[in-house]
Amino acid sequence: MIEPVGNDFVKRYRLEYNREALERVRALIGERSYSRLGDLLEYRLSGKDFDRSPLDVKVALAFSAGSDSTAALKILRWAGFDVIPVTARLPQMSERVLERVREAGAVLVDVPGYMEVVRSQIEKGAPICGRCHSLVMGAVERYARESGIKVLASGDLLSSGLISIYEKDGLVPLNLPAFLALDKGEVIRIIGGEYDLKFGCPLLWELFRKAPSTKRLAVQRVLRETRARALTPQMAERLIMDILSR
Repeated sequence: MIEPVGNDFVKRYRLEYNREALERVRALIGERSYSRLGDLLEYRLSGKDFDRSPLDVKVALAFSAGSDSTAALKILRWAGFDVIPVTARLPQMSERVLERVREAGAVLVDVPGYMEVVRSQIEKGAPICGRCHSLVMGAVERYARESGIKVLASGDLLSSGLISIYEKDGLVPLNLPAFLALDKGEVIRIIGGEYDLKFGCPLLWELFRKAPSTKRLAVQRVLRETRARALTPQMAERLIMDILSR
């Protein structure tokens, strides 16, 4: 499933820092979750195997059926957590994506006012990704709180240290790939099969046609992920060429 990082200094540093973050939420998530997440970190650092028997611990996962959240789902279930994928029902979702969501057993939640907010941003020629993300995560977070679930996982690759796992008003967001210092290549290997490396949001393409200057923000995001070593230069080139071609 996942592999030890070996002598990769940067990843080892991130994992040690993430261990400090885990200590800070220990009392909130309980000893079983704390111990199992600690085992995952240790496995990445040293390759030490651990008990992966099922835990009676629920984790909500913001699930888009993309590569990062799919890898997070596989890892958490492999590690023994009782994972509930939670998918925001968005109008731009294709039937293929909905099929993958259903196959994963996801719970679908609505995002009130989503299109009004995003359409307003597009009409102004303003960025949409940040607003979309906050609306989606808000809906998933509401589900977790209403269901009494303490840990809310995501497929974020970038956050590290004290923002890889932290407390937010009694809830504990866990950015799992970042928590485990995974990069995109590892994520693709975990999900298996062929992977078409490109952005896939039709609303983003609509924004680019209306306001081409917003492409630079998407390019900056790719470069940020490359600097953080979440992407290789070759992956970054493919994504940037995809953005510029729209």
